[in-house]
Amino acid sequence: MNIRKEIIPLMKVAEERYPVILKAVLVYTDYCDEYGDEDNIEYKRVEQALHELTDKDMSNYDLWEYWEGESAEVFAFRIALPDPLPVKDITEEELRFVVTKLKTFVEVDYTKKMTFEEEFDIYLDEYYYSFLKLNCSNYSPKLFNRNKNEKGEYFEYSIKEIVKHLTQGS
Repeated sequence: MNIRKEIIPLMKVAEERYPVILKAVLVYTDYCDEYGDEDNIEYKRVEQALHELTDKDMSNYDLWEYWEGESAEVFAFRIALPDPLPVKDITEEELRFVVTKLKTFVEVDYTKKMTFEEEFDIYLDEYYYSFLKLNCSNYSPKLFNRNKNEKGEYFEYSIKEIVKHLTQGS
């Protein structure tokens, strides 16, 4: 499979940033537990530091309540991973790769020592959804959800159907 490097998430960059971001998140959490942060002074300081490190809009991330959704490790990974890039002339093969990543469940063996990429591969969903939204004018989240037809029957689009839909609009 020939997938251009602009499509593949920059896991090496995420791996380099990850320890710094995880530490900042955990230190901030400990700070809040001990002292509170009602004035958001510390929040703004951490948010600014993370923005400078990643160049990301940190308003998309909630340092206060990340733990309600995912662990600190996954939260730090999502911040560390660079956003997807615009890519011109995406091929059907490349779209099939992305859609397959999103639609295919991969069982993880947590008993073995994993690389950074292996550990966080299952958390690339937001990256790939953002990639499709950015690069496919016909993208819709409903393509990846359970839908109801006119008879009231539930169905899910196949990988092939999703790719076809995405290529019609790009």
